[in-house]
Amino acid sequence: MKADSNSNFKPIILFLVINFSISSIFYFLIIYSGKLGGAWGLYSTGLMWSPGISALISLKLLNRKLTDLGWSWGKTKYQIQSYFVPILYGLIAYSMIWSFNLGNFYNEQFVDNLSKSFGLGSVSNGFIIVSYVLLAGIFGTIMNMGKALGEEIGWRGFLVPELSKKFGFTATSIISGLIWGFWHLPVLLFADYNSDTPLWYAMTCFIILVVSISFIFTWLRIKSGSLWTAVILHATHNKFIQGIFTPLTTDNGQTEYYVDEFGIIIPLVTLGFAFYYWNKRKQLTLIPNAYNL
Repeated sequence: MKADSNSNFKPIILFLVINFSISSIFYFLIIYSGKLGGAWGLYSTGLMWSPGISALISLKLLNRKLTDLGWSWGKTKYQIQSYFVPILYGLIAYSMIWSFNLGNFYNEQFVDNLSKSFGLGSVSNGFIIVSYVLLAGIFGTIMNMGKALGEEIGWRGFLVPELSKKFGFTATSIISGLIWGFWHLPVLLFADYNSDTPLWYAMTCFIILVVSISFIFTWLRIKSGSLWTAVILHATHNKFIQGIFTPLTTDNGQTEYYVDEFGIIIPLVTLGFAFYYWNKRKQLTLIPNAYNL
């Protein structure tokens, strides 16, 4: 399928200008406070909703409909896939980390704190860990979807379909991933959303990660026609990587070089997933005006 030769970059440029303008307000607040969680997390919530607000403003200025963002649910199998794929690459990555002693399972201090917060008395740590994974994995992910929706209305609701009118799957995935990664840079560089590893190392790992998972996001968004695949995938990734796997891992002195979004293992694993979805690109025939490249 061929791209639309009559399409132009005006919608993309308009969206990006509005997005980075609104985001700059929250960049300033987060950087000034020095914390991504400043104002009890309201600054970061505002930042995460900047792409969504920008997409809505862009639609209004372009005289387009809200339905263009992909609100339909689509086939449930793609929503299920969106939930389990981050869990799978997280399990693969952290199994490698724990198996090769790059970090150890489990963090007793974290589990002790969990046990106290559960308030169930004398129960085994294994019970606490399993209970936390189940509760956080389900209800924590649902809670995360509110913030993820703000980003995904912009990134996969608006930007990815616009890019796919001009480019094929590969370029759309790479470009959207690079823009997404660049959008994070101010808080990565000047606030506390990073690690204690050298800055060049952390940023390299992060950019590889977001570009890699952009192949997953893009494939599921185009294949399903649904924005909700991206919302679920984003929320699940954040909860399992940031809220489950990493906290359960004990630092052995060099662990930060391997874990989380700023270590090397998850980016390497997601590169494999990116290749898998890239190999499935020819299945994407549902969205008009997109190259199968």
